[in-house]
Amino acid sequence: MRLRDRVAIITGGGTGIGRAIAQAFAGEGAKVALVGRRIDRLRETERMIKDNGGVALCVPADVQEESDIERIVSETIKAFGRLDILINNAGVYIRGAATETSIADWDRTINTNLRGVFMLCKRAIPEMEKSGGGAIINISSTAGMRAIPSYEAYCVSKAGLDMLTKCLALDYAAKQIRVNSISPGVVDTPIHRQTKVKLGEEEWEKRVAAMHPLGRVGRPEDIAAAAIYLASDDASWVTGVILPVDGGIAIA
Repeated sequence: MRLRDRVAIITGGGTGIGRAIAQAFAGEGAKVALVGRRIDRLRETERMIKDNGGVALCVPADVQEESDIERIVSETIKAFGRLDILINNAGVYIRGAATETSIADWDRTINTNLRGVFMLCKRAIPEMEKSGGGAIINISSTAGMRAIPSYEAYCVSKAGLDMLTKCLALDYAAKQIRVNSISPGVVDTPIHRQTKVKLGEEEWEKRVAAMHPLGRVGRPEDIAAAAIYLASDDASWVTGVILPVDGGIAIA
C-alpha cells in the first residue's frame, strides 16, 4: 500500500473527483478526513470507505470560511495525530462573461477555488512540517492554461491556483513539502448534471468525448490515479508540476 498510515485531508470529498480520491487513498492505506458542505454526501463517502475496511472522518465545512479552515485541520489532528497530505479539490464552476457575472458570483468563485486553497495550505503546512514533510495536491483545470468563452471567473481562479502551486512548491521545498496541481479535462461528475439533462446523457457524452483527442470523457478514477502517484513516494522528486490529466484536450 503506497499511502499506508498517512493522513490526508480531502476537500470536496462528498462527490465526484473528491470521492474517487478519498476511496482510492483509503484503498492505499491512508486515513482520510472528508471535507464538504453537505454532511449527507460526506457520510455516504465515509460509508463506502468503511465498508471496504478503510478509515475516514467527516468534517462538514465551507472552505470560504476562515473559522472552518481552522476546524478542518484541528479536527483532523485530533482524530489522527498528524497531517501528511492535503487535497484541495473543492471548487465551483459558474458560467458567465464579465458583463454577465455578478460580483457575488465572482467572489464566490475566487473565494472557493483560490482563497480557500491559500487559507487551508497556510494552516496545513505547519502541521506537515511537524511530520517531516508532506504533499499538497491542488485540483486545477485545463481552464487555468487556456481561455474558455464565458468562464472568466473560473479560468482566472484556476490560473491563479496554478501559480499558487508553483510559489508554494518553491517556498516549502526545503521543508520537504511537495506541491503539485492536477489539471483535468472534462470529467463525468455531478457538476455537469444540468448540461447532461439539457442535452441528454448520450449526446453530452458524444460531444464531450469528441473534444478530447483520446476520444472519451474523463472518469473521476483517472484523476484519483494521478493523485495517488503525486501523494506517494513514487513522486518524491516531483514538485511544482501542473500535470494535465485531460485526454489531450490541452494540446488539441
